[in-house]
Amino acid sequence: MQITYFWNQLHLRWRKITAALFFLLFFNASGFSQGMFGLASTSGSEDQVLSYGFFLAGHTSTYRITYNSDFLDQLNPAAPTVQSITPDFTSGFALGFIGKLRFHDQLHLLFTPKIGFYEFRTQVNYFIPPGDVTSPDAGIQPGVNTVVYTSEATMIELPLLLKYRSQRFNNTRMYFLGGGSYMFRTKAQDEANLEDLVTEGQDFSLELGMGFEIYFRYFKFAPEIRFSHGLTDIYREQNSNPLFADAISSVKRKSITLFLNFQ
Repeated sequence: MQITYFWNQLHLRWRKITAALFFLLFFNASGFSQGMFGLASTSGSEDQVLSYGFFLAGHTSTYRITYNSDFLDQLNPAAPTVQSITPDFTSGFALGFIGKLRFHDQLHLLFTPKIGFYEFRTQVNYFIPPGDVTSPDAGIQPGVNTVVYTSEATMIELPLLLKYRSQRFNNTRMYFLGGGSYMFRTKAQDEANLEDLVTEGQDFSLELGMGFEIYFRYFKFAPEIRFSHGLTDIYREQNSNPLFADAISSVKRKSITLFLNFQ
């Protein structure tokens, strides 16, 4: 009887109990959000002319390859051999520092030097396998044979960016940024010349991106996506594999990067 009475009372007062639980959860969530998403650090980095931070980043990158205009010309040495050249997107990561110069609450100049670890993979589809095609043991098969050429590079990048951000709404801001970057490879050119698809060690790129800032009590977190397009032709035809060297006119870098910024 006591158990039946208890459940009857609970059924009659379920609206009051639900309301009490709702208010209890609301105040707990409110306290949690104040602790996690309170005002920015009392160090005043938002108002400082110069401030600093760091970031971690993951990227996917590839080459933008342009065929030689004479690629289909039968007099081109690569024409009877190469069917197509297809660059692949490959992943990598980077880390670096943030230096911010504040012009206005909504307008900043950023210098974000970083070190990036890249891998570039390029598929070359041959009508015949590379090698001595006159040999009876060459193993020629009808159709297309694909060979994947891989090169790895560690790049030092020096982007200079202009950042425009919206007015703060509660504890978030949207922003857009753009600028340019100079980069150079740590590997010596003599070592890079041993690869099949040889590129220059220096490059300039156009950088465009967007993200949003989230204010915590002691720091600011900003996830960001950025697109990078190489501006210079980095292809070295004279050092590349002669099986496909004449099929390519230019090579430029392209990457998409997700940044996790902390300030």
